[in-house]
Amino acid sequence: MSPRREAAGSEDASQASMNGYASYVYGIVPMDVEVEAGTEGVGDPGGQVRLVPFGQIAALVSDVEADRPLGRPRDLQTHQRLLDQTAAEVPVLPFRFGAVLTNSEAVVEELLKPYHDQFADALQEVEGRTQYVVNGRYDERAILTEILRENGEAASLRRQITGRPEDATRNERMRLGEIIEGTIADKREADTATVVDELSDLCEQLAVREPSHERDAAHVAALVARDRRTEFEQAVDELARRWSGRVELRLLGPMAPYDFVGTS
Repeated sequence: MSPRREAAGSEDASQASMNGYASYVYGIVPMDVEVEAGTEGVGDPGGQVRLVPFGQIAALVSDVEADRPLGRPRDLQTHQRLLDQTAAEVPVLPFRFGAVLTNSEAVVEELLKPYHDQFADALQEVEGRTQYVVNGRYDERAILTEILRENGEAASLRRQITGRPEDATRNERMRLGEIIEGTIADKREADTATVVDELSDLCEQLAVREPSHERDAAHVAALVARDRRTEFEQAVDELARRWSGRVELRLLGPMAPYDFVGTS
């Protein structure tokens, strides 16, 4: 996908879907975007991605077999890749995987026409911005050592169960697990606050995500202006260096602004 802005209008939305096919919707873009010929969407083989325009906006769509189940890993990867590549060049409101309407006319009548103004306003809000996700995960050995050093009860329980049968130390193991789980939750809250504090001045918006793993130290989405991407990436790199050995910090993106738009 190599979307770009053009001065003229886009492909005519009156193009009817083929018999037995439906319109798969990826997201909403400005109407002056054009799609590179040969861009394939979900499906096997994938239908050609095209625009269905209305007013100042357009839907990114492709034809899919109406009776074909969606949800294969390749479909999900294609959906996400197309949206992320689009977001690198133009504003896009991404839809969640699996949005299908009957045909192009239904895309206009049921989606673009009734929500035109809301979509147009939302596109203005993400113009010139892209999303990143900062995900930190505690090193298992490092965080356990830290907890045992700081918590006397945990250290005592660890000594009590070391070298003893599991059945004979069930209660101690359960209590130790509770302490570790609660302490990690407290540390996650504090470390997430650190991420938010250090990156907030470099972002347009931040959104704290739910943990994706029991050892998550932070999971934060950031909406970043394109002209501040390098500065933002450098700040994350610096934080990763400071947390090295304790937290593995990953930066995902740039990607479509999934966390900052209200599409479904």
